[in-house]
Amino acid sequence: MLIRDVEIGLARPADVRIDAGRVVEINSRLTPRTDEALIDGCGGALLPGLHDHHIHLVSVAASLVSVPCGPPQTNSAEALAERLLDHAANEPTADGWLRGIGYHASVAGPIDREWLDRVLPDRPARIQHRSGRLWILNSCALERLTAVPAPLGHDPLEKVNGRPTGRIYDGDAWLRARLPSRLRPLEDVSTLLAGFGVTGVTDATPHNDHAHYRHFAMERERGALYQNLTVMGDASLDRAVPADGLVRGATKIYLRESALPALETTHDAIMNSHVAGRPVAIHCVTVAELVFALSALQDAGPLPGDRIEHASLAPPETIALIRDLGVTVVTQPGFVRERGDAYLSEVSARDVPWLYRLRGFLDAGIPLGGSTDAPYSDPSPWLAMDAAVRRVTAAGNELGADEALPPEAALGLFTGPPEAPGSARFEIAEGDRANLCLIDRPWRKARQDLTAVRVAATLIDGRVVFPVEFA
Repeated sequence: MLIRDVEIGLARPADVRIDAGRVVEINSRLTPRTDEALIDGCGGALLPGLHDHHIHLVSVAASLVSVPCGPPQTNSAEALAERLLDHAANEPTADGWLRGIGYHASVAGPIDREWLDRVLPDRPARIQHRSGRLWILNSCALERLTAVPAPLGHDPLEKVNGRPTGRIYDGDAWLRARLPSRLRPLEDVSTLLAGFGVTGVTDATPHNDHAHYRHFAMERERGALYQNLTVMGDASLDRAVPADGLVRGATKIYLRESALPALETTHDAIMNSHVAGRPVAIHCVTVAELVFALSALQDAGPLPGDRIEHASLAPPETIALIRDLGVTVVTQPGFVRERGDAYLSEVSARDVPWLYRLRGFLDAGIPLGGSTDAPYSDPSPWLAMDAAVRRVTAAGNELGADEALPPEAALGLFTGPPEAPGSARFEIAEGDRANLCLIDRPWRKARQDLTAVRVAATLIDGRVVFPVEFA
């Protein structure tokens, strides 16, 4: 394959030849070979393929058939009720369940089973809060779930005077034990991501186990999952064997400030992961969680590849600790755009400057990777990059302008390799695997408005996976 008239290294015009899944020749004028497929780059920038360093593929697949229940798609109680009713009438499912995602109290307040019963009295429904920690169920859903025999364990149902409100906090395991087991096909998700120029992802779902790993392997084998995939998860992945385009990633440790384990427990989990040859990725969204995680890492001793996921609040006193440990931070700049207005009203003014920091990490020499955390944010890396550059909320409010990045640094958040986020390079070299993203304009124009960028072609290991007519 020959890609003509592209810009490489964000500036240099060239033609690029690909063979056997690799870049084999780069020159200013290459002569097409007989029967060689041609792509006209029309002067657009040819970039290394993007990597989303923290995403949840199965949940994204579920989100594509779910009702968006929060901003920006749904902004009032009336709009939510209308969306739910429309979906119930026009989108029947085999198991009868209606699933909503992305709810926020700004839409209709702290809704519960009674609110849902008034809208959907006869169909089981569950709505997930955008934090991912809360589900709201109607009475029909509760009846189904509580009728299913399941292993004994913590009952996460919120109750008032002994009656369930329909609200379930941190109850994903409880739900999974009672809902029909189904790992969704990933072709639609993979196609969506390919359209953004994404050639690799790291699935950061905490409960990924060997069954999930096998599911991802089968999706790769049947050609439904194009992206190269790194899978985080639990300790059962210690024995996972690499497959084509699929590797085991870090052990995911999920911290909640309201229920922090003993420090020794987390220390032991880190040590066990390191002994198995796996780094750890620790979920931290509060200052207390971050300090706890850094203390545990300091006690256990860091391993190259150890990561802090989110670091949503990182005041100055935590920066030196992160730097000295040599760990990487993987963050989600898109939350500034999507959730920034809620942060400005809910987060203490003294903490606002430390929300989803970018420049502060880079200036301290801390490796920084970017992600969307889809489906908890928009899956487009380009929107996340734009948020990193502009630091403006959906309502146009500035949030942490001092943390803004130039467009090149924002792009770099999504071009590092999965094993080393933050070590980005923009140059394409002969011998590279042909994981490439061709955009519709030269970089000097793209950097002016990253939201306007459109992907012209995406190649994974030399195969065009987007657009469909080339695939």
